[in-house]
Amino acid sequence: MAATAGSRTLRRDDANYKLHFRMINEQQVEDICIDFFYKPHTITLLTVTVLSLMYFAFTRDDEHSDNNLRVGLLVVVSFFLVVSVLAFPNGPFTRPHPAIWRMVFGLSVLYFLFLVFLIFLNWDQVKTLMYWLDPNLRYAKREADIMEYAVNCTVITWERILSHFDIFAFGHFAGWAMKALLIRSYGLCWTISITWELTELFFMHLLPNFAECWWDQVILDILLCNGGGIWLGMTVCHFLEMRTYRWASIKEIHTTTGKIKRAVLQFTPASWTFVRWFDPKSSFQRLAGIYLFMILWQLTELNTFFLKHIFIFQASHPLSWCRILLVGVITAPTVRQYYAYLTDTQCKRVGTQCWVFGAIAFLEALACVKFGHDLFSKTQIRYVLLWLLCLVRNDKCVYVCVCMDIHTVKPYNSSLQSEDCTDSSVVDSCGFIPDGLAGQSHNGQTGNNSSLSSILNV
Repeated sequence: MAATAGSRTLRRDDANYKLHFRMINEQQVEDICIDFFYKPHTITLLTVTVLSLMYFAFTRDDEHSDNNLRVGLLVVVSFFLVVSVLAFPNGPFTRPHPAIWRMVFGLSVLYFLFLVFLIFLNWDQVKTLMYWLDPNLRYAKREADIMEYAVNCTVITWERILSHFDIFAFGHFAGWAMKALLIRSYGLCWTISITWELTELFFMHLLPNFAECWWDQVILDILLCNGGGIWLGMTVCHFLEMRTYRWASIKEIHTTTGKIKRAVLQFTPASWTFVRWFDPKSSFQRLAGIYLFMILWQLTELNTFFLKHIFIFQASHPLSWCRILLVGVITAPTVRQYYAYLTDTQCKRVGTQCWVFGAIAFLEALACVKFGHDLFSKTQIRYVLLWLLCLVRNDKCVYVCVCMDIHTVKPYNSSLQSEDCTDSSVVDSCGFIPDGLAGQSHNGQTGNNSSLSSILNV
């Protein structure tokens, strides 16, 4: 009897483990009202794929080899995304459609494989590849070679201050608003924001564009762009937390305006869960995981500047902003999967998107070190050591984060539904959380624990 009970417990634990991993790695959508968009159409997709390939193969002009290579590469990427839709996991999100997030994961895998290929090339081969992608890169110059930074910092005029409010300042503000939407913690956002400004100071001897006047760094960057973006993002978070999510079927809406509105709302979150990174009784493993999260975040930001400095392209070039957009998109499921792994004791491994993102960050850094040997030979080790010490020994910031998270905890909204579910009797893969479970989402949780509701955010 004891052996039988023990085996049942093991099977139950294994089933719970698989359920938790599925929730963060392959979120399911059930009770769908528009069946066409969620039923498999594999035969139709295969037919369209083959016919499209035949069209491109037999109707093109083969005289221009470079054009053939570019089109062939584009078609390879396109069909890899088709395979991604068929084979890859949904990830933790279901809106606007799981197929979108499968393609995002497919793009991240392609970028990861490209970085693996890149580190096996030499510098001449890398330049040949870049010039083939864009011949104008032959004449590209570093921004640091044509611009001056931190000049005449004592001269402060309205004209000079207003000149800093350009497209990059808006991008800075919008970027922090999106980061706040992803992280959802005032304390953690402010810690990363201030730590990044310190990172710029420690790496200023390698990247001249990190040199800024004190008023530019403190007032314009930290307070206005970073602070304003964090405030906007957290305000949106609080608004979405307070909403009641009850999605009606589009077939039940009889007006054309209502149907259009419902279709547009498909691009909004199906539900929104208050997250809590810190806990007064957090375990050492959880705190170490948060430190690792901040370090990886700083590394990803550093890669952005080192890549364009070493491979010589400006911030306005497609190589720069396309990479930023890609990293920004794959960060969303990455943060959700990492949060679930960090706060839920029944989640024993990170999701696949989180794993790929970590690999991308380290491969980018490896590529920078390999091809920026001349640059990194000028590294002053004491600054790097001080930077690492600053990241690890920011106990005061972590304490402030814990205090801010404690004082901002709110009761969980118990009237949540996701997607188009109408059955409120069970917790299913659509993400509905009954009142009883919702009321426990932040009560009685200590150490490394978190309720199932904290990973059902889609």
